[in-house]
Amino acid sequence: MSKAFVGLGSNVGDRVRHLRRGVQALGRTGEIVRVSSLYETEPVGGPPQGLYLNAVLEIETDLTVFRLLQALQAIEQAEGRERTVPLGPRTLDLDLLWWNGETMRSDTLTLPHPRAHERRFVLEPWVEVWPEGTLCGRPLVSWKERAGPGGVRRREGPGWVTEAGL
Repeated sequence: MSKAFVGLGSNVGDRVRHLRRGVQALGRTGEIVRVSSLYETEPVGGPPQGLYLNAVLEIETDLTVFRLLQALQAIEQAEGRERTVPLGPRTLDLDLLWWNGETMRSDTLTLPHPRAHERRFVLEPWVEVWPEGTLCGRPLVSWKERAGPGGVRRREGPGWVTEAGL
């Protein structure tokens, strides 16, 4: 079994529904261990757009890292994700943040996620589900402190996901 952390985000339509459906679909790729609270966040970069809901989950899976990446992209597409505008609005965004502590760089995947350490909207929920975690040899908590406040507000506790059937 491999351990991975996935960041989830949505800022189009019924954001909670998109995220719940994403979690439910991810549950078919492995065992979801923990899911964070929901955080409402300001968009970072891109065109003007609505607020995001973000979360992070931990999953254990038998899939290879590239099979999991393919599954994430298929789940996004099934939920109506369109990749027409860079950093544009998203029905569902699923980012592979971390995989078994491995470091890699390929044409399709960089691990750990290359900007995770800079993004408060990733670090806040990630620290919630993995407070003892490390990223690039440094505690996640210290990355979170360095990232500053960043317009992140906890909206709902981890129970938000219960309607996903978990």
